[in-house]
Amino acid sequence: MKVCVLYDSVTGNTRMLAEVIEKKYAALLVENPAEADVVFLGSWTDKGSFSEKMKEQAEKIQGKKVFIFGTCGFGGNPEYYERLFERAAALLDESNTVIGHYYCQGKMPMAVKERYVSMLREHPEDKKLEASIQNFEEALSHPDPEDLERLSELLDGLELD
Repeated sequence: MKVCVLYDSVTGNTRMLAEVIEKKYAALLVENPAEADVVFLGSWTDKGSFSEKMKEQAEKIQGKKVFIFGTCGFGGNPEYYERLFERAAALLDESNTVIGHYYCQGKMPMAVKERYVSMLREHPEDKKLEASIQNFEEALSHPDPEDLERLSELLDGLELD
């Protein structure tokens, strides 16, 4: 059994998840997805989907078992995580078999908060912007140790063969 981990990470959040996966399957790792039986495919969330780089990677994968993972700024909503997974899975060729997925919240760049604050100055009555700023603050600690442990536990139960 050979495993390849492909991911894109801007702030380091998705890299943290990838490192959990790489540690779990260290003895099985290969760099080339063409040589792998299982491909772990991860991305930060860009406008509700994989980054452009990872969209391109996803579209190239054929005939593999695939596990999708990622991080997003908005957290605590399993339905949102499920939609992110469905969008990522839709990028894959039908010859692949999705064997699992994992999403969690991740911290966002400070520029995001600055944009929210600026917009709130223009629209001080906007409750959605207030909620977005609160979510930004809550995301600062993620992925946290509990997020990483949940991923590790999910991997423990994952059937690769």
